[in-house]
Amino acid sequence: MQVRELIVPGAFEFTPTQHGDDRGLFLEWFKVEKLQEAIGHPLTLAQANLSVSKAASLRGVHFADVPPGQAKYVTCPRGAVLDYIVDVRVGSPTFGEVDVVRLDSERRRAVYLPEGLGHAFLALEDHSTLTYLCSTGYAPGREHGINPVDPELGLPLPGEVDFILSDKDMAAPTLAQAAESGLLPSWAVCRKYVAELN
Repeated sequence: MQVRELIVPGAFEFTPTQHGDDRGLFLEWFKVEKLQEAIGHPLTLAQANLSVSKAASLRGVHFADVPPGQAKYVTCPRGAVLDYIVDVRVGSPTFGEVDVVRLDSERRRAVYLPEGLGHAFLALEDHSTLTYLCSTGYAPGREHGINPVDPELGLPLPGEVDFILSDKDMAAPTLAQAAESGLLPSWAVCRKYVAELN
């Protein structure tokens, strides 16, 4: 398994080694020791999610209050998505920056997002399926969003696509509005929380 740190601090991409023969293929899509080596602590699992999306579905940008936040390990066993990792931690040296990783059923990559980052994805094919391993369960009162088509956020979205968004994501504040209202997590608080996990 190859591991690559992304531009946004704390986020990583994992590319598994695939073993194929006449029967099909086999791979290890999650290895706790590889993740722990990269991030410095084990990932406590509290919930596993699965989403299936039509082509052009744009979900996110979602994030949770820290502490405890919600770390995620995400992969795409069917179809293809553009996965967006957004630094929404106020005070971070990469605040507002976005990493984009194509997750698909060919390379079978996964991404890890630590607590405090924003997450979104765009489905490139019908029936695109994402699986998430999550460090905490869903808690509506601690979950927030940023409008993914906020021009100042500037997600690198493909042109000439009629995106399918939920009413909730479409009504979400812009990055500037979320910052002004105090919704965004703090870089210092996120670093302190992650350091306590190490």
